[in-house]
Amino acid sequence: MELLNVQHLRTHFRSAEGAVRAVEDVSFRLETGKTLAIVGESGSGKSVTSLSIMGLLDKKTARNSGSITFGGRNLLTLSEREMRKIRGNEIGMVFQEPMTSLNPVLSVGRQIGETLRLHQGLSRQAARTRAIDLLRLVDIPAPERRIDEYPHQLSGGMRQRVMIAIALACEPKLLIADEPTTALDVTVQAQVLDLMRDLQKRTGTAIILITHDLGVVADIADRVIVMYAGRTVEEAATADLYARPMHPYTKGLLATIPRLGSSLLPGEPARLEEIPGQVPSLRKPIHGCAFAGRCKFSVDLCRSKAPVLERKSEGHSVACHLADNGVSA
Repeated sequence: MELLNVQHLRTHFRSAEGAVRAVEDVSFRLETGKTLAIVGESGSGKSVTSLSIMGLLDKKTARNSGSITFGGRNLLTLSEREMRKIRGNEIGMVFQEPMTSLNPVLSVGRQIGETLRLHQGLSRQAARTRAIDLLRLVDIPAPERRIDEYPHQLSGGMRQRVMIAIALACEPKLLIADEPTTALDVTVQAQVLDLMRDLQKRTGTAIILITHDLGVVADIADRVIVMYAGRTVEEAATADLYARPMHPYTKGLLATIPRLGSSLLPGEPARLEEIPGQVPSLRKPIHGCAFAGRCKFSVDLCRSKAPVLERKSEGHSVACHLADNGVSA
């Protein structure tokens, strides 16, 4: 069952230097109970896409076009008052930095309870009881004690679990996790991802996972969208994307994933792979393929004409002039 349908989303920001084209014609769908990963390096438009869905961009400087249909409603046409009823209640979000997202002067219990009292109308005591249950749900030990502690008293992994508890407080239909494992060590990263997967099985919540690291999505995502310079360059089922990446940028991201012992194998590079160059400025119009300046396969056509996202096989689409020629394969 389709839960979210984003069509031709464009998000531009006004600045003194001109318009910043942060998101340019992005479309995707998400079904109930499924996980969609949106990946790409910094500046690719991942977080702006999520903030557009949540309606958290400053309308004085940001302009959205296209449609974001959630539960039969176009979120871009709703008033701020209507969006406040949806945020935290029907759509939850785990922000990138839990230390800066959590209020340092309010206890963990009060911050979880605020969501419950606002959207669910619970009393103070009922909200506290539910908050303890939520802390237990996200595997925080001794929740009866932790509920009265403050963010600085918790580890990074625990703070991230608190953020997940707040996002899940009202049992939302959609959970958006923006870089939920950033700045966490590998062991805690795995724990957080396992927690999200387990909670999804228990609650049926759909998840949008935003990350720059393709290495963290292999086991949790059903589908993957690869974004570059505000554009979708490839979309496929997770297994298909890892087995048959078609866009040079996707191949570059996959090549940067460290593999244990690879430097000891014959024929393998002794250092980590990298994608040379930088993301082009989004303040200037991009002619042709946005990745052409960093792509070793690019030809004159790539620099003069923007590729269209085209379906190449069942459920697998790519925006690359050379995909059919196997040049990027």
